[in-house]
Amino acid sequence: MTIKSDDVKLIGGWQSAFVWRARVALNLKAVNFEFLEETIGQKSQLLLESNPVYKKIPVLIHGGKPIPESLIIVQYIDETWTSGPSILPSDPYDRAIARFWAHYFDDKLSPTIRPLSVAQGDEKKKLIKELGEGLVLVEDALKKISNGKDFFGGDQIGYLDIAFSSVLPWVRVIETLHEVKLVDEATTPSLVNWGEKYSKHDAVKDVLPEHEKLVGFAKFFIAKFVAPAASTSPH
Repeated sequence: MTIKSDDVKLIGGWQSAFVWRARVALNLKAVNFEFLEETIGQKSQLLLESNPVYKKIPVLIHGGKPIPESLIIVQYIDETWTSGPSILPSDPYDRAIARFWAHYFDDKLSPTIRPLSVAQGDEKKKLIKELGEGLVLVEDALKKISNGKDFFGGDQIGYLDIAFSSVLPWVRVIETLHEVKLVDEATTPSLVNWGEKYSKHDAVKDVLPEHEKLVGFAKFFIAKFVAPAASTSPH
């Protein structure tokens, strides 16, 4: 499929774990696209018009038509640019399992990370325990789904690798903020290996921000948006 760069636009932000998914998928398929970066803390008119329901990034605009939600975008990219490597598994059962675990990442893991960034005391202990237990489940899933290879997709990255890339970098930020270890050689060796190999992939290496930059953003975000909201909330 021949396209022009101005046919494909992606509304997003460098810091958004969900935007990373769309960018990696586009890179895998060698799609030229224009990255329209949103200002942190603001929503452009284009974003509001393109995603009037959730008003969130990312939004892919292809031929003037907007597609919101990161995992839907990844599936759309896979189905639209068929000449590149497949992202979703070809087997229906494998596709169903991949979608199940992607939902688990977004339903169970990601919602734990944001409150954990500011949690203290017993709440912090509870959330760290929950996140740690969830990551052990993902470790087991990776071993089974990959058949012992480096990626969820086997020898090459695929749908679940792209989906999980929204989790691990922010887990590493939580580790730094709270001085804990959640992913290590003792408990999750496959995830440690996955993280090292995934971040070096050609489609990924220019997408994922440096760890120190993410930590800095997390501290900025907590100070500017999270802490003020917590201080004014009813007790």
